[in-house]
Amino acid sequence: MAIGFRVLQRRRAVSAEIVARYAALPVANVSDSMWRMSAAGARLTARHKPDVKMAGPALTVRTRPGDNLLVHKAIEMARPGDVIVVDAGGDLTNSIIGDLMTTLARTRGVAGFVIDGAIRDANDIYESGMAMYAAGVSHRGPYKDGPGEINVPVAVDGMVIEPGDLVLGDCDGVLCVPFDSVEPVLAAAEAKHADEQKEMARIKAGQADRRWVDTILADRGCEIEV
Repeated sequence: MAIGFRVLQRRRAVSAEIVARYAALPVANVSDSMWRMSAAGARLTARHKPDVKMAGPALTVRTRPGDNLLVHKAIEMARPGDVIVVDAGGDLTNSIIGDLMTTLARTRGVAGFVIDGAIRDANDIYESGMAMYAAGVSHRGPYKDGPGEINVPVAVDGMVIEPGDLVLGDCDGVLCVPFDSVEPVLAAAEAKHADEQKEMARIKAGQADRRWVDTILADRGCEIEV
């Protein structure tokens, strides 16, 4: 098999039930439950409306910069609810996807895209309601020559994603939960979210306990003038 130019089948994917439970959580709570170590960098920014959220199993694509032949194939392969993750090397010279491909993906039930590269038709994509995270925007169109790979491990802006991993996104950014960790991370994130809701209620009621701030400062040896 030609390494660098191949299309593989995905062997596993997180369940729809797990995806639905994660979709109800803020991405920040999930990130905190993973010691803040499984998120992409700040280059992958939301290119959609602020209220759009994304959750689904990863269908991964690695392509050479500026070429989207394998992205077209991935859209053909995608199952409803999939998130298509494209490692285009972070290059912003040519766009990888535009409104036509995004609309096609929506008709096939794709939940969103993560593009470590550029997009175009940015305003149309923004208005479409499709979840889209990308490193930039370019009016230059892509080539369709290959090579590339589908359903292989990829890295997007420092975040490693394997086929079938859970990919989440909201207005705070995008992150990946490894397939083998989805259940323990979910339990921790749901507990974190419940604790924060209780704390928010205390704050609004004027009952927040802030003694921990001075406790930590004292433990660190901070001198406080009174």
